[in-house]
Amino acid sequence: MDKHFRLETDHDNIAWLTFDKAGTGTNVLSLDVFAEFEQHLAALQQQQPRGLIICSAKSNGFIAGADIESFTRISTEQEAMALLQTGQQAFNRLEALPFPSVAMIHGFCLGGGLELALACRYRVTRDDPGTRLGLPEVRLGIHPGWGGSARLVPLIGAPKAMDLILSGRTVDGRTGKRMGFVDMVVPERHLAAAARKMILETPPVHRASTLERLTNHPLVRPLLARILRKQVARRASPLHYPAPFAMIDIWRKHATDKSAMLAAEVQSLARLVSGLTAKNLVRVFFLQEQLKSLGKDKQYQPKYVHVIGAGTMGGDIAAWCALRGFRVTLQDQAPARIAPALARAHTLFKKKLKQPVKVREAMDRLLPDHRGNGVARADIIIEAIFEDVEVKRSLYMDIEPRMKADAILATNTSSIPLEELTPALARPERLVGLHFFNPVAKMLLVEIVHGQATAPEVSTHAMTFTRQIDRLPLPVTSTPGFLVNRILMPYLMEAVILEAEGVPAILIDQAATKFGMPMGPVELADTVGLDICLHVARVLASHFQAQIPASLEQRVSAGNLGRKTGRGYYQWKKGKPVKPSPSGSNWNMEEITNRLVLRLLNEAVGCLRERVVSGPDLLDAGMIFATGFAPFRGGPVNHIHAIGKQALLKQLAELQKLRGDRFAPDPGWQDFS
Repeated sequence: MDKHFRLETDHDNIAWLTFDKAGTGTNVLSLDVFAEFEQHLAALQQQQPRGLIICSAKSNGFIAGADIESFTRISTEQEAMALLQTGQQAFNRLEALPFPSVAMIHGFCLGGGLELALACRYRVTRDDPGTRLGLPEVRLGIHPGWGGSARLVPLIGAPKAMDLILSGRTVDGRTGKRMGFVDMVVPERHLAAAARKMILETPPVHRASTLERLTNHPLVRPLLARILRKQVARRASPLHYPAPFAMIDIWRKHATDKSAMLAAEVQSLARLVSGLTAKNLVRVFFLQEQLKSLGKDKQYQPKYVHVIGAGTMGGDIAAWCALRGFRVTLQDQAPARIAPALARAHTLFKKKLKQPVKVREAMDRLLPDHRGNGVARADIIIEAIFEDVEVKRSLYMDIEPRMKADAILATNTSSIPLEELTPALARPERLVGLHFFNPVAKMLLVEIVHGQATAPEVSTHAMTFTRQIDRLPLPVTSTPGFLVNRILMPYLMEAVILEAEGVPAILIDQAATKFGMPMGPVELADTVGLDICLHVARVLASHFQAQIPASLEQRVSAGNLGRKTGRGYYQWKKGKPVKPSPSGSNWNMEEITNRLVLRLLNEAVGCLRERVVSGPDLLDAGMIFATGFAPFRGGPVNHIHAIGKQALLKQLAELQKLRGDRFAPDPGWQDFS
């Protein structure tokens, strides 16, 4: 009985039920956990203690949610119903206990973990940024199914509760208290005492205000539901992401009938769990976990980072490293060139850290260093200057004699193979690529580029460092464009060709976003910068004989570089593109979509053939986390399997006849399986 829980009773007759799931470093909920949990609840009902405190023995948190592995084994709605009803039954029993119960929360309290906590009478949390509470199920293509919505909505009102559920965002304990679903927030040293106090004093439970209760009134819900649907539709299509829309419908129909809402949660979620969107988003979750597992050399503990190049990329890389706790020096040719990067860093720190003391501490870790004195003590030197082989080589010859013997030299080049840079180095084995994506503070992925000369431990340390700054490392070989830009560039170039043929840019972008891309390729090119797109295209064209559209060359020559100059393929005002209504209605949207997507898929097959990454899972992960490739499709390779190899080859053959050899199937299709 005591495999996952430990039950103890203290001198005040308070029962302490400690969750410590066997065989794992994180508490997650599964069928066997629920079975044991219910046995303890049954025993406690007989024992009748003064109260119950539920806590976690895991240092990383309370409960991280459901055991996601168990979802991958569900094949029918009936199996899903059984799991969901088991969880609801356990939490209903917890809620019905005749004595007070407290969830004592530290670290992660997510999904099913928060649903368990909501079934308790009180919730006490540790006061620190590492304590996170939320119902992030929508990110897996599902919604709460163990009573999360049925309990949270009446507790704090529909606007706050539905925002938490529909966004999937997490909040700290203080925010949870302001919202009304956390009762006390205390430092860690007072956490147990605060939980005991709730049992001993049994204060009145939180009640929603009159206005909050009014938001759940049957006359109000239809209007509010329409508003919520519109808000969600701006971020996600109901065709691709049905879960948040299903949640809105459940709330609209049943918000004042708890038992009906619980039943509706189960029925809806059972359908979603076995659907394609949920299966693919669960796949994305495990792809992310796979990338996280790559950087685990606990012996490697760098402290000092030196960044050369204070432009947008270099300055933002330096700021992010300082935010994550590293001592960072930032070098450029003059102090005036570093000042804008420091100003951006201050803005980032205020947004992320909020407390003035922590902002000041982060700024103290980021030092301007135009003379490059930080090179000598740096554990990692990140070069982020402009894409010119000779200039990079010259820089390396200057700094290598001053580097520590075990320091890593990392280049942020977006497309240049490392073999073109190593001739300038006496120790080329220390060079590795750390290719960040813009904006650094938002993009999770970093390509770890290992060249022919890169030492294995250098690549390993680069991946470990990437995890230390809370980013996802993707190991790639040193080939032109690496993985992401090589696959993305044909897609972008096809968009440019379509625009040159007269297809309105807005229709090209609509075709891509309807497919599931977060942003259309024309807007993306303008956002990245047409000069950068042209440079990468030239690098790739020199190796792969690719076509560079004349219209791209012309715009760059005219200085129309996209968002940063106010004009590219779109006009830009206040950082947003002005998109005119498209003229004409005779465009073949299916062909537009196929032309864009097939160029991308064809290049992905080529990257697999050349083993730019070690396998299809890493390719899918790279394109999802670096470009936002339609997550509900599970990645380019997963999408190929879903559509079928032969169907896609037929489409490529048809487009090759109509549009030319850029649609010629890559030889890798022959061995694709």
